Amino acid sequence: MKQIRNTHAKTEILNIINNSEVALSHADIQKKIGDMCNRVTIYRVLERLEKEGNIHKITNVDGVVNFAKCDHICQTDHHTHDHIHFNCEKCKTMICIENIAPAISLPEDFTVSSYNLVISGICPKCQNL
Repeated sequence: MKQIRNTHAKTEILNIINNSEVALSHADIQKKIGDMCNRVTIYRVLERLEKEGNIHKITNVDGVVNFAKCDHICQTDHHTHDHIHFNCEKCKTMICIENIAPAISLPEDFTVSSYNLVISGICPKCQNL
């Protein structure tokens, strides 16, 4: 069994993601973490957290990669997220919507290993502005 290394930066970044109601971009995380570590360290920590099954990444409609907590520990080699992601066109917030699982049906010759479904629109917060 591979030992999981915990560093102060890794712990802080995981706490930031776990305490967020929305998915966060690298830039969002860098703003929140401040001068604790540089951007390369943040990238490495995010990669490690994803490999360990603690977070998953979502690419929004603008091509920006966002990171969100895994509500359950995923396998280190496969994330199992049967939910959609909502990308607000106004505030650019990315939200995991856990209670809706899309039905994916492919021809029998295809094997699904993962999927990323992003719906674009206006979030409730922006509709009330």
